[in-house]
Amino acid sequence: METVLPNGMWFDLDDPESPELDDLAKRFGLHELQVEDCRHRPQRCKAEDHEHYKLAILKQVRHGSGEELIFDDVDLFLGPDFLISVRQGEPALFDRVRARAAEEQVKRLDWVFYMIADEIVDGYQPVLDWFAEEIDAVEDVVLEQPTPETLARIFALRRSLIDFRRAATGVREVINSLTRREKGLLGEDLGVYLRDVYDHTIRTVDIIETFQDLLAGTLDIYMSAVANRTNEVMKVLTIWGTVALPLLIITGFFGMNLGLPWMHQAHGVVYAVGLMGASSVVILAYFKWKRWY
Repeated sequence: METVLPNGMWFDLDDPESPELDDLAKRFGLHELQVEDCRHRPQRCKAEDHEHYKLAILKQVRHGSGEELIFDDVDLFLGPDFLISVRQGEPALFDRVRARAAEEQVKRLDWVFYMIADEIVDGYQPVLDWFAEEIDAVEDVVLEQPTPETLARIFALRRSLIDFRRAATGVREVINSLTRREKGLLGEDLGVYLRDVYDHTIRTVDIIETFQDLLAGTLDIYMSAVANRTNEVMKVLTIWGTVALPLLIITGFFGMNLGLPWMHQAHGVVYAVGLMGASSVVILAYFKWKRWY
């Protein structure tokens, strides 16, 4: 899609494999290795300066299914009279950029460049909100239901946060490098706006690190809850094993082939059962007195 601005053209390509990218590369002298990077995804975030244009690779992040995050590369080539954006995935972000540029009557390509970066970073906030809700939900159930499914959910969230932090950190470094190169293709008046985007990336990374700490604490709580449940089970088994011990002794005693008390009495079995019951009651009463259960 082509958009005409007073100082040049904005070419928005939604398919990195499009032959149009080759035509634009020849037309504006884009380096073949950078064109290859556009087509071999994913790439790391970076900013590179060339004689007549600037390249920036940013990461768009959106929530997929389950605990999965989707990372899309956004490649931006900014020249004196052209802006080429190469992307793949949902077009909603670039539709917002066009609407915003039309509303604000943007006339410069470097402002469109800034708006794309700003919208990408602003798109991190819904992902952060989703993580906040998921972590709250995990914290609510980790004590009551420390199941293997809960543990798998914690690990999936931690893995997604690691990937998110890697992407946000890369974008932060790119924006930081752009703020230090305000002259040239990026107008000097964009400096304050780029620093605002940079502040948002710092905030995003800080929140991600906070979420990682919360999940680490949640994992500790999960392990403690599992250990407590194991201890409770072992305590019950120990109590019943202790209760059964005198019963085994009594039944073993009366099972000997010797002359024993109550052997020739009609109610000998009743006496033996009563003795076993009394021993069990005494042991349980002793445990209760010691507050072991």
